[in-house]
Amino acid sequence: MKSLRACAFVLTVLAATLAVPTPALAVTTSVFHATRDTYVNSSSPATNYNDQRQLAVAGDPDRIAYLAFAVSGLTAPVLRAWLRLRTSNVSHAGSPNGGQVYRVASAWSESTVTYADRPGATGTELGRFGRVRPNSVYEIDVTAAVTGNGVLSLGIYSISPDGVYYDSREAGATGPQLIVYTGVPGTDDTVLLAAGDIASCATERDEQTARVLDGEAGVVTPLGDVVYEKGTPEEFANCYDPTWGRHKERTRPAVGNHEYLTPGATGYYGYFGAAAGPPGKGWYSYDLAGGQWHVVVLNSNCSHIGGCHAGSEQEQWLRADLAASQARCTVAYWHHPLFASGGRARHEVRPLYQALYDAGAEVVLTGHNHQYERFAPQSPTGAADPARGIRQFVVGTGGRSLQPDFPDVAPNSEVRNGGVHGVLKLTLLDDQYRWRFMPIAGQSFTEVGTGICH
Repeated sequence: MKSLRACAFVLTVLAATLAVPTPALAVTTSVFHATRDTYVNSSSPATNYNDQRQLAVAGDPDRIAYLAFAVSGLTAPVLRAWLRLRTSNVSHAGSPNGGQVYRVASAWSESTVTYADRPGATGTELGRFGRVRPNSVYEIDVTAAVTGNGVLSLGIYSISPDGVYYDSREAGATGPQLIVYTGVPGTDDTVLLAAGDIASCATERDEQTARVLDGEAGVVTPLGDVVYEKGTPEEFANCYDPTWGRHKERTRPAVGNHEYLTPGATGYYGYFGAAAGPPGKGWYSYDLAGGQWHVVVLNSNCSHIGGCHAGSEQEQWLRADLAASQARCTVAYWHHPLFASGGRARHEVRPLYQALYDAGAEVVLTGHNHQYERFAPQSPTGAADPARGIRQFVVGTGGRSLQPDFPDVAPNSEVRNGGVHGVLKLTLLDDQYRWRFMPIAGQSFTEVGTGICH
């Protein structure tokens, strides 16, 4: 039987429960063929290699391939863009190094460009091809270079003397292609897309993690420290809104400590409105996966809300909310971790963890530490508990500068990485959950796993 105190909170619980819409994900694929391509050769700096059926890429002598695409007709946001090349069907076309791709200035002519007047690379590396074999198709993510309609000009460079040969546009259908996926991601009510420590006008990493969201359906769950430095209305408008803010309609956020550098976190509550829960409190809940999963969002800025101790307003609300839930499985998220190998753990949130543990919750998602860490299921005191324990994730990888060090590895820590930005995809099934860490383009760390509901 529910306690009288829990029953007294039922109306409050219902008032803080949000419905999540489930529009479909519509994606359009556009294929663009190269409008210009050629290569240049340092051993013949005045020679133009237009009209060749192959694009050579190598080092010593230096051979650089250039490609241009006229992107047009896009009417929806770019989700993903891939450069597709085919190595030539000759025995010497393969290489241990398929080349590094950069943007280059677009003002070059395939009929006149030479090594002596070649365009230079601009910006950072978009990606690289590894070992390639003859007569094979290879793709690389160039989403960072495709923001909409216009000319995309690329250069492919290598330091390997064992060069690679790709089919040029003169080879016909096997020539270079740019594949662009556009659309408006919807809300899949079986997926959470989570990361914290996100946006700043001083970095581009938040745009790169936003591009991960662009291609994924799901509920976007910022894990606090949504925008730096102080969570002002101006920072939300100028730094967060152009990146993660384009997914605002499917976002269910948690508040971080940087938001409270603006008194009362008014910039945060003003930007997200009802989606952030009751103003000044910041805790709320909603159901996903057809009611099979209950999702609880909490405020770990305990000193700003009267504390997180047992008997505090939030802790009482949490216990009543959990008692009222009919879902089989539960996931909660907030900003500060209870457990962390990178320091900065916050023990004042232990009563919240205890309430979730008592109710049989499965997963807690946090940020604050600018790194990724996954723990085995454990009790509120940090004891391994594979039968009833909660699995905690730290996902402070949303865009802010990273913290690579783990000075004191905590018990039950299973996976740690402090050198990658990305988003955690948590898929909620009827009696289990699956996770996948998705890094930004150009970074390779990922990890996957599955857990069972209690």
